[in-house]
Amino acid sequence: MKSIYTVLFSTCISFTSFAQLVYKDVAGIFYTRCTMCHHPDGGAPFSMMNYSETFPKTSLIQTNLNNGKMPPWPPDTTYTRLLHERIITTTEKENILNWIADGAQKGDTTIASGCPPAPVYTQYHLSGTPDLILKVPAFPSNATSSDVYNCFSLPTGLTQDRILRAFEIVPNNPSIVHHVVVKVDTTGTVFSDLSGGCFNEPGQMDIGGYAPGSPPSVFPSGSQLKLGMRIKQGSNIILQMHYPAGSSGQIDSTQMRLYFYPTTITDIRPIYSSAFLQNWNMFFPANTAKTYSAKYPTDNTNLPVSISIFATSPHGHHLNRSMYVYGYSASPVDTIPLIHIPIWDFEWQGMYVHPNMVKIPAGYKLGSKHFYDNTVNNPDNPNNPPLYMQAGPNTTDEMLFDSFEWTYYQDGDELFDIGSMLQNDSLLNPVITSEKNITEVTISTYAYPNPFSHYVNIRYELVRPATVMVSVYDIIGKKIKDLSNQFNSSGIVTVIWDGINSSGEKVSPGFYFYSVTDGKSAMKGKIVLPR
Repeated sequence: MKSIYTVLFSTCISFTSFAQLVYKDVAGIFYTRCTMCHHPDGGAPFSMMNYSETFPKTSLIQTNLNNGKMPPWPPDTTYTRLLHERIITTTEKENILNWIADGAQKGDTTIASGCPPAPVYTQYHLSGTPDLILKVPAFPSNATSSDVYNCFSLPTGLTQDRILRAFEIVPNNPSIVHHVVVKVDTTGTVFSDLSGGCFNEPGQMDIGGYAPGSPPSVFPSGSQLKLGMRIKQGSNIILQMHYPAGSSGQIDSTQMRLYFYPTTITDIRPIYSSAFLQNWNMFFPANTAKTYSAKYPTDNTNLPVSISIFATSPHGHHLNRSMYVYGYSASPVDTIPLIHIPIWDFEWQGMYVHPNMVKIPAGYKLGSKHFYDNTVNNPDNPNNPPLYMQAGPNTTDEMLFDSFEWTYYQDGDELFDIGSMLQNDSLLNPVITSEKNITEVTISTYAYPNPFSHYVNIRYELVRPATVMVSVYDIIGKKIKDLSNQFNSSGIVTVIWDGINSSGEKVSPGFYFYSVTDGKSAMKGKIVLPR
């Protein structure tokens, strides 16, 4: 989460061995290195915003500092440097460990004594007012004994093409959101699929997504370089929500906050999101360790044109222990490093932004190697004793799925200082703003149970009072029945259809569609009456 003012504390004092440290001597380190996650609703399991919250966790802090688990930054900084690194200096680490070894004394924690003030956090990482908020309805997870993938189709309501310069995905219940994959349905015709089996997210264009530990996506927008993704008018945004087994009944209402360029700006270069590196032909017998690889292009050809890599996002599951991602050429022999993660942590992953865009020349390939350990030596192995596993979409399967944000290369791309550009971006500099003028989708909806036998609940959520029409149609678009046409206040509303048409007859088994509209925006979904 984002602090509403910048906290730039550094502990530069070299404490001698006889100087006993107290909380005020290390508080600034905690505020700078830890509390961006360790604050209420920050996603971490406990808060560290003051002495009373931090002191009970000192043993755990000591352990995690010594084993390098915290701060969580999986990429190898000796292979490549990346932006937004969550690292701690040797001096900072030693000062915290010395403070704990001396009994983690409280001392005087008042600001007057020199103790720095704690940062104040808002709900979101990005500052400023988003141009559009898309929100899935308050949805109870349907993941009982296995993982589920639900695809929510959210209409943007855009009446003209807009260029996306930043977005943030905010899980309402991060404990059950394994990941979110975002696509654009440029046709505006894709329906929500909340069956739990929406493994291949629909849509014609990738945007990116969310995984635990991932920051929001912000593209440079200065005078030197403007990058963005075009969202066509009338498009739907598809959010594929992955909820893990055992989360059934827990409520989530994830939102996506979108920031567009002004329509008057025209010199924006398109940036794309693509999972170039995939391997679905992987098998892991019990008690074996293997390395699998992927390349792009997948055949014997090479990249026909040069591209610039803006960000890299490697992905695996619990057998995955390490990975390398790179560009390479066989002749002449050359390797361009992108990212190395020596100890993969499934709980901390993201789209890692490069300080300078990395040129992958025409004639090269993209490649990756992932090492997997299906033995008892792997502490993250989901099975004890180990079991046979293979590639697949579920958390209990395994994956090699490496994505990139990229653009077509132009001369000088590798010289742009992306870090400086983003450092000065207003969206990443805290500003308290009003959200009164946000365009927000007025309706979101889902149906359950689905498929249904005797009745189906069609639930929708309003962000403002409206007169709402709920109707059911057959597969050729013929209206079967109007279920509701009344004024409703804002909040969650449910209507029930018992499978009877407007003539009082039971409808035949098959696929049906429902529509919820308030005259300004509409949501559609698919329901199934099985035989």
